[in-house]
Parts: sequence; structure tokens; C-alpha cells
Amino acid sequence: MTNIAFIGLGNMGGPMAANLVKAGLQVKGFDLVPALQEEAAKNGITIASSAVEAVKDADVVITMLPAGKHVLSVWESIIEATRPSVLLIDCSTIDITSARQAHALAQKLGRLSLDAPVSGGTVGAQAATLTFMVGGNKEAFATGEPVLQKMGKRIVHCGDAGAGQAAKICNNMILGISMIGVAEAFVLAEKLGLSHQALFDVASTSSGSCWALNVNCPVEGPVPTSPANRAFAPGFMTDLMLKDMRLSQEAAAASGSTTPLGAEATQLYSLHSTSGHGSADFSSIINMLRGK
Repeated sequence: MTNIAFIGLGNMGGPMAANLVKAGLQVKGFDLVPALQEEAAKNGITIASSAVEAVKDADVVITMLPAGKHVLSVWESIIEATRPSVLLIDCSTIDITSARQAHALAQKLGRLSLDAPVSGGTVGAQAATLTFMVGGNKEAFATGEPVLQKMGKRIVHCGDAGAGQAAKICNNMILGISMIGVAEAFVLAEKLGLSHQALFDVASTSSGSCWALNVNCPVEGPVPTSPANRAFAPGFMTDLMLKDMRLSQEAAAASGSTTPLGAEATQLYSLHSTSGHGSADFSSIINMLRGK
């Protein structure tokens, strides 16, 4: 049986680790927050006393952490305690430079590694329907794919080290921009006296169709599961979208890319967050566009 160490048991990591348990794997987890440890234990995860203790007998180590500095700190602290045959998978969304540094750290000690950020939010984490965007060599991907399949519905090998993070950053820049476009269209429709349902019925079946409209529609009514029907309870928080948009702009600057819409969207999410809506679903930006 494959032994998994899972470090980072928050809103995403906790449900992901629980799905590994449901799939019949032995999972030993660690998190700095006692409440998250308690919740994970209820879901069948064995709680380790430290990250180092969690990884000692693991065949696969998975991390789900807030930022690149946290990933590098944890990998540096645990890697010498891992077995030579271990596979390290980071599922966090972090900057590409940190992701490549983590790969280099693993490679230095002869460990296989993957960067495998996810799309699908907390709902996808709970339902095991996440999309994994994976970077790393073919051997590491072949080893890690069966484990990732137990937490997600679509596993895409995007290329070598850091390619998963590159795909995630580009994808979420598209999402952040498109959500603002959808929200602007609904605000305009309101001013023109067009009902939400009428706009949705037209746009969702024509050239305006997109995920931001069809799944995360920023107005009440047309999509029953939309955060707009729950006072914009996330979902995917504005602050998390802002984090990803900032990562996209850091990557754009580093690569010499021109992303004017990405830059403008980043500024708008920053304004929305600093206005006190960082913990609301990112689709709540429609209220800022309404002038509320």
C-alpha cells in the first residue's frame, strides 16, 4: 500500500488528503494549526507530530502551502528525512522561480519531484474533481499520476519543472480577466433594463460563453450553485485571485511579456480587496463595478 505524507491540511489540503484516505491509502498529515489537525483526524488521517515525522516512511510527500517561501522552507526541512525512492509533489500555487528551486533541491538529493497546482477550488477538492497542471520529468509524472487521479478528474502533464505553475498562472489570469468582463456586462445590462436571466440565456449559449459566466455567474438566479446566491461566500476568495494575478504579473515582468488586461485586472482585484472584500468570492467584484 502506498504511504502518503500530506503537509498543509487547510481548505484545499484537508479535503484532498481525505480523498486519499477514501481511496484506501495510508495518509499521515501535518499542519501547524491544531484545529485543522483535529478535522483531518476525523477524516481518517493520522496526525504526525511534525513535518519531518510525517515524511519518514512515505512513498509520496504532498505539500499544499500558501506561498513559495513556505514550500521551500518545508522541503528544505524534510528532504533529508525522506526515503531515496520518495516522490515529492507540491500542489500549492506559487511563483515559478520557487517551484524550480524546489525541483532543484529534490534533484540534488536524487528525489523525484513534481509541481502540480490545482484548479477547481474547495468544491473540486471535496468532490475529487480537481484539475492538476503538472510539471516535472516523465518518470516523476508516471509515478505521481495514479496518486493525483485519486484527488482529481483531469491530470495534465504540462512539461518539465515549473510548467505546472506556468499553466496555472496563465489559466487564472484568463479567469480573473474574464470574470471582470462578465461582471461589467451584467452591470451594463442592469443599466439598460435587461434582466439577468435574459443576458445569461443569450451569452451562455453564444460567443460570450465562458466558465466565469456558466459556473460562477456573478448575479443571483441563473446559476443555482453560484456564490452570488450565497452572498458571495467563497468559492474562490478575492484574496486568492489577487495572489494569482500578482503571480501572473511577476511572471510577465520576468519574461518580458506584455499583459495590459492582466495588469488592469490585478489593480481592480487589489482595490476590491483593500475595500474589505478579500474574503468574499472573487465574483463579488461586480459590486465594486456597481459602485457599491
